[in-house]
Amino acid sequence: MGGMDDMDRREMPGVLVEEFLEREQGVRALLDELEVLSLQGDDTEVRERIRTLAETNQSIFFTVAFSLAGSKQFFGDVEAQLGVGSADRLRDLSEEYPALAEPFHVVRTEEANNRHNPVTGLEATTTYRRDEEVPLIEYTPHSGSVELFTGQESPEELLGFATYLVQATTDALDAALENEQTVNTDELSGLIDRREELESELGRLRDQIDELRRRPVNK
Repeated sequence: MGGMDDMDRREMPGVLVEEFLEREQGVRALLDELEVLSLQGDDTEVRERIRTLAETNQSIFFTVAFSLAGSKQFFGDVEAQLGVGSADRLRDLSEEYPALAEPFHVVRTEEANNRHNPVTGLEATTTYRRDEEVPLIEYTPHSGSVELFTGQESPEELLGFATYLVQATTDALDAALENEQTVNTDELSGLIDRREELESELGRLRDQIDELRRRPVNK
């Protein structure tokens, strides 16, 4: 993975797009199949087939990914290098295959930034088990439109999982500090924001635990 991030640099679009234009009919046939699968809700299969395309032909993959993203820089560079007609053929992709923009974006992130199934959202519902006197949380992390897994746990159990994630994060930062490695400004700014969000939620958790302690427990 990697090595083809920021494909909209001046020298690259023409090289990428030429192969797409030569094989456009076959690529559109593939996109037609993926669009149908996406509309049928088979998001996992769509993701896997896009990954396969990225592994087997990065030129076509990145051409489609940048086109679906509506990259003005990319279209402008293509227009300058290959002409208005070629750029317009790529612009048409975002109008014809809107359901594929999100999965191509996720796989592009994986390819360019060495990620895998980046979590982009969480769906959660709560119930209450009266015989145990325990709330239960059913949760499903999403990577784009793909459901990664579904779990159901008590608050204490789910916080145990969250603790593992925080520990993995601090271990990674410890390793960077020990090896005198830097962290870029965007990542550091994001870390600060996430820390503040965690501190806010932990404050709520402390208040809730204090209130629950004052409530009598059924025997």
